[in-house]
Amino acid sequence: MQPSPEQSPHHAYPDHWEADVVLRDGGTARIRPITTDDAERLVSFYEQVSDESKYYRFFAPYPRLSAKDVHRFTHHDYVDRVGLAVTVGGEFIATVRYDRIDATGRPASAPADEAEVAFLVQDAHQGRGVASTLLEHIAAVARERGIRRFAAEVLPANNKMIKVFRDAGYTQQRSFEDGSVHLTLDLEPTAESLAVQRAREQRAEAKSVQRLLAPGSVAVIGVGRTPGGVGRTVLRNLLGAGFTGRVHAVNSALSADQGTIDGVPAHRSLGEIGEPVDLAVVAVPADRVPEAVADCGEHGVQGLVVLSAGYAEWGAEGRERQRELVRQARSYGMRIIGPNAFGVINNSEAVRLNASLAPDRPASGRIGLFTQSGAIGIALLSGLYRRGAGLSTFISAGNRADISGNDFLQYWYEDPDTDVALLYLESLGNPRKFTRLARRTAAVKPVVVVKGARHSGSTPPGHAVPVSRIPDSTVSALMRQAGVIRVDTVTEMVDAGLLLADQPLPAGGRVAILGNSESLGLLTYDVCLAEGLRPRPPIDLTTAATPQDFRDALSAALADGACDAVIVTAIPWVGENGEAESGDGEVLATALHAAAAAGPAKPVAVVHVEIGGLAEALSAATSTVAQPRPATQPFTAAQSATGTPAASPSARATGTPAPTPSAAAPTSPAAEDGTPGAPGDPQDAPRIGRIPAYPAAERAVRALAEAVRYAQWRRQAATPGKVPDFLDDTIDPPGAAARIDALLGEDPDPRGRPLGHDEARELLACYGIAVRPTLPAPGPEEAVAAAARLGYPVALKTTAPHLRHRADLGGVRLDLDSEAALRRAYGDLTELLGKPAELRPVVQAMAPRGVDTVVRATIDPAAGAVLSFGLAGAPSELLGDTAHRLVPATDRDAAELIRSIRAAPVLFGWRGAAPVDTAALEEVLLRVSRLVDDHPEVVSIALEPVVVAPQGLSVLGASVRLSPPPARNDLGPRRLSNY
Repeated sequence: MQPSPEQSPHHAYPDHWEADVVLRDGGTARIRPITTDDAERLVSFYEQVSDESKYYRFFAPYPRLSAKDVHRFTHHDYVDRVGLAVTVGGEFIATVRYDRIDATGRPASAPADEAEVAFLVQDAHQGRGVASTLLEHIAAVARERGIRRFAAEVLPANNKMIKVFRDAGYTQQRSFEDGSVHLTLDLEPTAESLAVQRAREQRAEAKSVQRLLAPGSVAVIGVGRTPGGVGRTVLRNLLGAGFTGRVHAVNSALSADQGTIDGVPAHRSLGEIGEPVDLAVVAVPADRVPEAVADCGEHGVQGLVVLSAGYAEWGAEGRERQRELVRQARSYGMRIIGPNAFGVINNSEAVRLNASLAPDRPASGRIGLFTQSGAIGIALLSGLYRRGAGLSTFISAGNRADISGNDFLQYWYEDPDTDVALLYLESLGNPRKFTRLARRTAAVKPVVVVKGARHSGSTPPGHAVPVSRIPDSTVSALMRQAGVIRVDTVTEMVDAGLLLADQPLPAGGRVAILGNSESLGLLTYDVCLAEGLRPRPPIDLTTAATPQDFRDALSAALADGACDAVIVTAIPWVGENGEAESGDGEVLATALHAAAAAGPAKPVAVVHVEIGGLAEALSAATSTVAQPRPATQPFTAAQSATGTPAASPSARATGTPAPTPSAAAPTSPAAEDGTPGAPGDPQDAPRIGRIPAYPAAERAVRALAEAVRYAQWRRQAATPGKVPDFLDDTIDPPGAAARIDALLGEDPDPRGRPLGHDEARELLACYGIAVRPTLPAPGPEEAVAAAARLGYPVALKTTAPHLRHRADLGGVRLDLDSEAALRRAYGDLTELLGKPAELRPVVQAMAPRGVDTVVRATIDPAAGAVLSFGLAGAPSELLGDTAHRLVPATDRDAAELIRSIRAAPVLFGWRGAAPVDTAALEEVLLRVSRLVDDHPEVVSIALEPVVVAPQGLSVLGASVRLSPPPARNDLGPRRLSNY
C-alpha cells in the first residue's frame, strides 16, 4: 500500500517491510507500514479494542482517539517514527509503533540508538502470536534504522505483554519504576532469539498445514449437477474414502430446489451452509476462482485446495492471475495448496480425507509423500499401491504458489503418523530454509528427495525461484550434508522409502547375503561392493532349499554380531521333474517374517525372481485392516447415499454419536506391540512389519546403501561439530569490515568489484590467511629486483587469464636459484609464449613442495554460502572431483571436506609419499568459512593453489570479489515467500 504524496518528507515508503506471516493458529496475516491513508482503519480498529486493552496501552481510560492522535499515529518519517499494522481482510487487527528517544526519554534523531515501543492487539486476536510476530518485524526495522535498544513501559497487570518481551530471547533488563515495569531490550539477535523465532515458525507453519489436512468440514466448490467433471470426482472420492467430517457441495448454478448431490447437502454459496467450513476444494474455471475465494474468505474458511488450472503454467497472464490468487487468499488469512493441484490425502483414521483426483485412498502407512507434479503423484501412488506400501499423507501441490515442501517438512517433523518423508521437487523456492528444515527433520526421520529439472537450466512453469549458479552435483552434496537422501528417480525414492519405513536402521555396512541361487548371490555381492558396502561371501542354500531352510539361515545371519543387514535372494524352486516351480510365495514370506520378527533388529530386504505371490505376501505382513468407520453429525462422507448415518461401534454401544474430529494435533499412535508411540521417534527399534521385496539386486542394494549412509549421518549428527571461535589475534572482524566498507565505497556498484592482489592479501590477513607476496615483473630487470627483494629460490609465473594456473603450458618456471637462472627463464618464457605485456609475469618466493589444492567459497543466490575443496588442476577442473559444504562449516565439515574427494588418498601418503599437513588445511578451510559467514559482502574467494606440505602450507594465489550484500530470505523476521 503506497502512501499519499504528503506522507514522509524524510524517507520513501519502505515496501520491503511488507510481509505475509503465519500466526500461531496457522492463519495468515499481512504486516505493513502504516500510512496517512489509514486514518479510518485506525479509528475502526481502536473502536473494537476493549477498555481494558486501551487502559494497558495508555495507562488511563482512553475511550477514543482524538484527531491529533489519529494524525500522530498515521504520520511517520519511517526513520525516527515508525508504525506497523497487522491486517486481515484489509482491516487492522494490531499495531506497533516506535519513537526514537535520547538518554532523557525525549524525541530524538540519529545518532540516538534507543526507541520507545508500544503494541496494541485487538482482543479477538490476542493469543494468536500477533504481538510476538510484530516484535520480530519492528525489531528488524529498528536495526535497519540504526536503533539498538527498545524501551517499553508496561503495567504490572499486563502479563501478556510482559511475556511477549520476556520470551523473545533478546538480552533484556527489567526494573520497577513509578508503578510500571520498565523493560529494555537489546535488539542484537542472539542464539536464543533465533531459536525462539524458528521454533515459533515451525509451530505456526505446521499448524497451517494441519488445518488443511485435518478439517472438520469440507466444501467442494464447482460440483457439477451431472456426473463427471473435476468437482464431482473430488466429491465422490471424499465419500469413497469415508471422510469423518461434514461434506458440502457448492455450485452457484444450482436451482433452489436441488438440495443434495450424491446424498450430500448442496448449496449455491458458502453463505447458505449455515455452519463453519474448514477446507474448500476449488474446482471452477480460473476466471471464477476469485469469486469463490472471496466467498470462502468472507465465511471463515481456513484453507484452500485449488485444483483449477490456467495459472502460471499458461504464461505471463497466468502468472499475474496466480499472484493475485495468493494475495487474495492471504488477505483473508487462508493458505493455498495449488493452483493446478492434484489434491491432498490424509489417511489418519480420525480424518480419512481424500480431497484429490485419486480414485482410491491408498493404504494407511508411515510414509508422507509430497510432489509438485500431478503426473508424478499419480505414478507414485500407483507404484506404492502395487507394492503394498501405505501412506500417512499425500500432497500434490501443483504450482505450489503458497504451501510448499518446506511447510510439509515443518508438519512432518513432529507428525507421529509419519516415519519417512518422500518429496519430488522440481524447484526450491527457499533453498536455505529447505536445507535448514531438512537437516532438522532428518535428525529424527529420513527425508528422501528426487529433484526434477536438474539439467534443463529452466524453472518449471509457475515456480518463482532464485536462479542458481552452482551445478546439480553441488546441490546434491549440500543436500547430503543436511542428511537428505538424494536419489535420481522416483523408483529409487520408492525403493528407499519402503526399506526405511519398515526396517530398522543398520548399525553399519556389513551385509550378509543368502539365498537359493549362487549366481544371484554373486550379483548382489558385486553390487554391494560397488555401493561401498562390506558384503560377506554369499551363503548358497542351493535350489533345493525349503522355506524352513530360509528361515534358519536368516535367523543365523541376524544373530551374527558381524552382520548389520541381510539381503535374501530367492528364485523359483526346481521340482523333481526338472521343471521350475514358482513355489508358494506366502509360505516363504511367512518363514522370512517369522525369522525377522524373532531376531535382533536389523534390516532385511528380499531380491526375488518370478516367485508368485512372494512380494504381495511380504508386503501384506502388516496390511492395515479396515476398521469400522465412525460417523459424525450432521452429515459425513461415511454416510450412505440414502442419508442414513453408519454409526461407529462406540456409537452403537452407547447410543451417542462419535465426536467430530477437530483440527488439533493428532495424538501419538500406539505401536504394534501395544506400547505408546512417541512423536518423531526414529525407527531404530525392531518392529514386526513388511519386508521390502525388489525385482533386481541393484535396487535392493542401492536402497540398503542409502539407509547405511543415512544411519551413519544420524550417528554423527547426534554429536555435531563446532564452528571454531578462533579466539586469537589472527582474526580481526572489525578490521575486515572497515576494509570492506572502504573498498566498496559509499555508492557500491551492484555488480561488485574484484580486489587487486594486495587488496585481497590485506583482507585475507584479517582472518589469519597469509598469501605469499607476488611482485610484478614487466621486464627482466624488474624480475631480478623482485627476486632480490624476496630472496632466492623464486618462481616466475605468467598471470594472463589464458595461462593462469596452467603449468602444463609452460607458463610457470620453478626453483630459480640465481639471477642468471631467472634471466634465462624470463627470456625463454617471453620467446615461447609472447610479450611481457601479454603474459603479465610475476615473481614469487618458492614454497615448500607439497600437494597443490584449491579452496573456494561462493555466495550462490539459491543455495547460500558454499565452501568447496579439491585438488588443483585436472582432478577438480576436468573430472569434477570437488567437495562442498554449507557455510558456516564446522570442524567436522572441514575434516570431511578434504576426505570426501575421490583423490583424497594423495593427501594421506598415497604410494609411499609423505602425508601432508591436513590439520593446517582444515584450519584454512575454517578461516575462509568464517570470513564469508561474517561478511556477506565477500561473494567469492578462490585460494589457488594452496600447496600443502608435510609441515604447514602455503597460499600462493588468491582472488576475492566484493559486492553489496545479497538479500537473505532465511534470516530476519518470519515471513512467507513473496508471490
